[in-house]
Amino acid sequence: MSVATGAETTVRRAGGVRALWAGNPQAVVQRGVIAARSSSWGVVLSGFFEPVFYLASMGIGLGALIGDVQTSSGIEVPYAAFIAPALLAVSAMNGAIYDSTWNVFFRLNYGKLYEGMLATSLGPLDVALGEILYALLRGLLYATGFMVIMQILGLNLAWTAILALPAVMLIAFGFASVGMAVTSYMKTFQQMDWINFVLLPMFLFSATLYPITIYPEWVQHIIMAFPLWHGVELVRGLTTGILTPAMWWHVLYYVVMIAIGLVFTTKRLRALFLD
Repeated sequence: MSVATGAETTVRRAGGVRALWAGNPQAVVQRGVIAARSSSWGVVLSGFFEPVFYLASMGIGLGALIGDVQTSSGIEVPYAAFIAPALLAVSAMNGAIYDSTWNVFFRLNYGKLYEGMLATSLGPLDVALGEILYALLRGLLYATGFMVIMQILGLNLAWTAILALPAVMLIAFGFASVGMAVTSYMKTFQQMDWINFVLLPMFLFSATLYPITIYPEWVQHIIMAFPLWHGVELVRGLTTGILTPAMWWHVLYYVVMIAIGLVFTTKRLRALFLD
């Protein structure tokens, strides 16, 4: 419903669910895809090649010196097959985080894009879910390309490796949800540096390049709180064919992560532009 006063028109939203959700997040995704056509593909591809370089230098090069490595399930696998699924999870994380943080920050604080979106029939949940789904597409793009490389190099050790793709989509969804929620509270580019400050130790210590068992037990518990560790363990179990009931806890971790991210992002967008 709208009320006209002179030359101005103010849009009033109905209460309840309709104030948050119009059921059209695909419009936000479509806008992102159209805008991406004119963007620099070199920047997009850079996020894909980073884990590929790590795999080539450490998985293949260093792996020739290390040999086999024991997974958390007690099974020995070649070092390249040990770090490849971890880098696959990292690839999905990087793709999702880039779009849900830096790009969202610019649209939120400088492009004023969300103000225009929320002036239409779209609700804050439409905008949040649409942006997160678009970030998910980028994470899936990175992960699919890396998965093909793993298959060519013979690093997928079981048929269950095909299930790693839905798993990395879940990982990307989780990071994109929380990434956008955190970004909605940031006001300056300097604050965005905290994202890299968090991502780097997660990448180095989440059992990506060596088993978690090398750490003291109290350190292991801290690492197990990291979301990337759960993603690494989930993908590694699928690509090596070592399936355990504990994998469902990793899935649940990301489901909760997604729910928290969506709730905070929706509330934040509504507080910024509608209240």
